[in-house]
Amino acid sequence: MTGLAKRLANVKPSQTKAMTQRARDLRAEGKDIIVLSQGEPDFDTPENIREAGKRAIDEGKTRYTAVAGILPLREAICRKLKRDDDLDYSPDEITVGGGAKQVLTNALLATVNPGDEVLYPKPCWTSYPDMVSIAEGKPVGIDTTKTGFKISAQSLNDVITDKTRWLMLNSPSNPTGAVYSRKDLAALADVLRRHPNVMVLADDIYEHLVYEPGAFATMAEVAPDLKDRVLTVNGVSKAHAMTGWRIGYGAGPQWLIKAMNLLQSQMTSHACSVAQYAAIEALDGSQAHLEEFTSAFRERRDYIFERLNSVPGLNAAAKPDGAFYLFFSCHDLIGAATPAGAVIENDIDFATYLLEEANVAVVPGSAFMAEGYFRASYANSMDELKEAAKRIHSACELLSIPLTTAARV
Repeated sequence: MTGLAKRLANVKPSQTKAMTQRARDLRAEGKDIIVLSQGEPDFDTPENIREAGKRAIDEGKTRYTAVAGILPLREAICRKLKRDDDLDYSPDEITVGGGAKQVLTNALLATVNPGDEVLYPKPCWTSYPDMVSIAEGKPVGIDTTKTGFKISAQSLNDVITDKTRWLMLNSPSNPTGAVYSRKDLAALADVLRRHPNVMVLADDIYEHLVYEPGAFATMAEVAPDLKDRVLTVNGVSKAHAMTGWRIGYGAGPQWLIKAMNLLQSQMTSHACSVAQYAAIEALDGSQAHLEEFTSAFRERRDYIFERLNSVPGLNAAAKPDGAFYLFFSCHDLIGAATPAGAVIENDIDFATYLLEEANVAVVPGSAFMAEGYFRASYANSMDELKEAAKRIHSACELLSIPLTTAARV
């Protein structure tokens, strides 16, 4: 199409959003679709947080705020980072955006020049490479399918160059649920110390959804000598069931935060004022719901992992340690024939088959740069997960698996 900027040529629509929208469309047609494609907690925002938002409206806190976010929220973020991660930041080293996605994008736009390389794990959250492309950088994926879905020190060392600007880390990971240990991060830090031109984007949005106590770690805390080269990104969406409130934040060196705020001032200005006041309560108020959420997700994870691992043709190497996603291989079902006689050529076909035959929406692994897999969220009620597992099992049993793969199933 004429008139569009060249930078859009490498930007693809989100398959996560596309699959979820397709599921909604089918629901609107009256079909009973179970949506496992959306990364969204099914819990309501805790009452104390909702009440804080209502008070902000009643008290007239609905006007423009500072671009970087209101000072009380930035102070609350500083307290959170010290309390949970032993990180010391001042309010002028904090920026607040309309979700963690905006904070990540602002950082790339503020620092990446044409041709700069940005490293990220494969599989990865769908938006990473497209964010880099929008910033006119060069996205460079590092395969992690043979290293527990985590970037190893060796694989990082093999791809890092003098053109590398950022390393993007996401722990716990979307889509795999992998969690980087302190040892993992320390090994990566050893490589980064030899490359002072490289900064780290630590996407910690799933920090509180870790199933082994004390397992979470973040780069700025593990390697304090690299702190001035790290942007720690987080938000309230996942841990506090506030996806629609759209509050994310970043903590980093003042020069970077200042540049990101300048960019944001000319694009979206500040995040929603009411949501900012609610976020203060999320960070400073009772944290009791965190254990409730994590306990529920752990139970769901254990159930759906065992059920899907028993389905012919599906398998996962390990149970996820965090977030609320299962990342399963469907390689053994590629080439299988459906009851209608169609052949499943790839993971996209498989996800489409589940949607049409089982009325269950999942996301194909190719959306996350990993063909032959699919992601299913377990941020649904246990009743929905039980029904979804039953439907997926029945749909897979209807497939005619080729003789070349049947022996592996």
